[in-house]
Amino acid sequence: MSSPAFRDLDLSPPPVVKTLSKRLFAVGIVFSIIAVVLALTTPNEFYRAYLLALMDWLGVTLGSMAILMIRHLTGGGWGVVIRRVMGAAMRCVPLMTVFFIPLLFGLPRLYVWARPLESVPDARLREHLQGSVHSYLSVNGFITRAVIYFAIWNLLSYLLTKWSEEGDRPDARDNTDRFKAVSGPGLILYAFTIGFAAVDWVMSIDPSWISTIYGLQILIGEVLSAMCFAVVVERILHDYKPMSELLLPDFVHDHGKWMLAFTMVWAYFSFSQWLIIWAGNLPEEITWYIRRLNGGWGYVGLFLVVFGFAVPFAMLLSRPFKRDVSKLAWLAVWLLVIRYVDLFWIIEPNFSVSLHITIADIVVSIAMGGLWLGFFFRNLGSLPLLPLYDPSAKEVLEPVHEA
Repeated sequence: MSSPAFRDLDLSPPPVVKTLSKRLFAVGIVFSIIAVVLALTTPNEFYRAYLLALMDWLGVTLGSMAILMIRHLTGGGWGVVIRRVMGAAMRCVPLMTVFFIPLLFGLPRLYVWARPLESVPDARLREHLQGSVHSYLSVNGFITRAVIYFAIWNLLSYLLTKWSEEGDRPDARDNTDRFKAVSGPGLILYAFTIGFAAVDWVMSIDPSWISTIYGLQILIGEVLSAMCFAVVVERILHDYKPMSELLLPDFVHDHGKWMLAFTMVWAYFSFSQWLIIWAGNLPEEITWYIRRLNGGWGYVGLFLVVFGFAVPFAMLLSRPFKRDVSKLAWLAVWLLVIRYVDLFWIIEPNFSVSLHITIADIVVSIAMGGLWLGFFFRNLGSLPLLPLYDPSAKEVLEPVHEA
């Protein structure tokens, strides 16, 4: 229970949160209208861009939920100070569920297995799709599994949100054990569901190729983007109370260390997949990389290696850099861009032999991002920035009170 000395603190989100919500909703609506026009005029390009945007913003949503569950299991003020930021992002799961529905109308345009087998021109691929492969990669199976994924994610989001909101009431009970009881199995469910979803939604674009580390690569990208997003939001809020008082340099430093750890693991998974497949040198496996190392795509891959890992890694080794919320936020913005480029490099070469960027790739991502951010800031403004009566709040409030 929170000390009576803390109860006079105003933990309400600053007015800028509601302002951002309205403006970003407006941006999302305007670009959504343009996106609808693109869907009617260039449907193939639209659905490719839509899948890219969906995976990008879903990553921030689910990655936030994963980090929130990690915090409930490990404790620490680093997670308490951004708990409501992560929670607001996690509560966008229902929105992402709605965003997933339009993708179903474009399945034949994205996935060769969603088309009649006789329409597949490649005889070897047509043979591969028959039998057990086609029994898994089917439209009904795709939809059924997606329903299961979103049901699990929505349930986890509902439980974590419900118990978190109880921490705003004076008669709040200690839900620490409940959070842990859900977070442990929840992290396992998250890992399994996002792994299978990555196979269903992205890897199956090329059903002849498979990688056992693929799901982990997508997973680590999600938690990295979620932590970067939290750093950006905390920088926005740092100019206003109460975040200007709650966000201590030690917490910022911890967030920087998480960014460093996730960046290294993302690079490790990416390099491991490349090394294993290239060393095996099997024709059915190396074609995935051959396509991404030619036609201009190789420059994108080199860009990711240098500016997605080497440069951020060197910057995050600096302790003073990780304690500066402004500098860290700029790097976080850059890594969010890198995350988008990484997904672009993973998805788009399946459809284009040479490097090709369309208007839809930009417009659809801004449209979905504007609506997502508008919904996020609306969620953030609906609750105090800290659950005052939750026992974990002391880890942040006590240093502020002592100061």
